[in-house]
Amino acid sequence: MAPRFAARMGEIAPFHVMELLRRASELERSGCDVIHMEVGEPDFPTPEPVLEAAQRFLAAGRVAYTPALGLPALREAISAFYAERLGADVAPERIVITAGASGALVLVLGLITDPGDEWLLPDPSYPCNRHLVRTFEGRVRLLPVGPETAFQPTAAMIAAACGPRTRGVMLASPANPTGTLLSLDEIDAIAEAAAERGAITLVDEIYQGLTYGVPMRTILSRRRDVLVVNSFSKYFGMTGWRLGWLVLPDADWVREAEKLAQHLFISPSTVAQHAALAAFLPQTQDELERRRAEFARRRAVLLRGLDTLGLTVPAEPTGAFYAYADVSALGETAERLAQRFIEEAHVAVTPGRDFGEHRADRFLRFAYTTTQARIAAAIERLAKVLRR
Repeated sequence: MAPRFAARMGEIAPFHVMELLRRASELERSGCDVIHMEVGEPDFPTPEPVLEAAQRFLAAGRVAYTPALGLPALREAISAFYAERLGADVAPERIVITAGASGALVLVLGLITDPGDEWLLPDPSYPCNRHLVRTFEGRVRLLPVGPETAFQPTAAMIAAACGPRTRGVMLASPANPTGTLLSLDEIDAIAEAAAERGAITLVDEIYQGLTYGVPMRTILSRRRDVLVVNSFSKYFGMTGWRLGWLVLPDADWVREAEKLAQHLFISPSTVAQHAALAAFLPQTQDELERRRAEFARRRAVLLRGLDTLGLTVPAEPTGAFYAYADVSALGETAERLAQRFIEEAHVAVTPGRDFGEHRADRFLRFAYTTTQARIAAAIERLAKVLRR
């Protein structure tokens, strides 16, 4: 008997880049050297102090559940990080430790999304967000954005788009796939426009710390009525540990999130939480800043290389580790070019269709999550393909 899936599954699209990943794996098994610029994952290993903290904890042999809201010591460490590095007063009681940033988004959507509620998201944006909204029987309204606003929505756009069923607005700064930022003034104005219309603003800050020529910042230094999602994956280099956090406005929010977390997750990974305590040690922070400086150098190599290929990056990527390049001058769709690049150059990049619908066939996302030498080699390979 054929399975009967929920109707929502018909609206949840696959991650198209996974097809490229599958092909890249096939090529690598056949002996090809594939340069990976499609994956949003730092290539650096987990920082040594974090590994050592996990090993010490495991050696004690007691790996039990933690409270659903997370280890009190970790919530306190994050609170101190906000105060010392970001100038934000965030009490530990407002912080919920989650199973990655995805777990934080699941909690938010479960807390406040009723069937038919609408969320406003920029197009392009991280695709999982819209599919998570659909999973909770919400609706997504994509707001087309382009280089004229650094691929970010404006307060005027939000004010015009809010309707009677608009429940929330999702922002990301720095953003995936574009690497662009919103200023605190811009986020403040958007949050105000949303609040005036009865909508919540959720700010994705998971690439916080990975900025170039721009200081680390958080909207929590300005407002308390926004929801903020963050993660140990990107700046802290702990992707596979699946650990993030959520900052909520007050105790009422936290109590409801705790109830939901108890049922959905029991608790976040105990090992990951004890390891993450070491992420805030001075020696770890020094290492993370060295890595950020290396990302800045890689960014420079990639942007120069894309320029030599005739690929335009129309909005400067000042954060994360992505460049969103306009390939329309080459006369082929982004999807077709991505296929050519993997087959003919053995360079894997992500087509724009993974991130939305607006002009998606014009853009490729390049991730500089590999060494400077590999980025330079990728540019050389692509130049040969484009000369054919």
